[in-house]
Amino acid sequence: MCFGTITLMYRNKKLLEIARKFACQNCGINDGTVVAAHSNQLRDGKGKGIKAHDYRIASLCHKCHYEIDQGSKLSKQERLDLWENSHRNTIACLFEQGFLHTKV
Repeated sequence: MCFGTITLMYRNKKLLEIARKFACQNCGINDGTVVAAHSNQLRDGKGKGIKAHDYRIASLCHKCHYEIDQGSKLSKQERLDLWENSHRNTIACLFEQGFLHTKV
């Protein structure tokens, strides 16, 4: 069972590479700038100089990624909501396209 704080960071280079192949899960553009953008939340493992776990990613284009990380057009809550929605869409794409699945 998993509960409590995970002490080791989850890293998966293949997962990050796959997420970069999707269209931006915020604006829908697929212009070659899409990256696997990590969460900026402490609860997801983010720390000073440390990226969050690789399972807390969102496929975002450069423009949307910048707006979430450094932009000033949106409030902090709007940026968080935008990232969370993009993350959910990314995870859905990973499952729907067969890159993630469950073992029974």
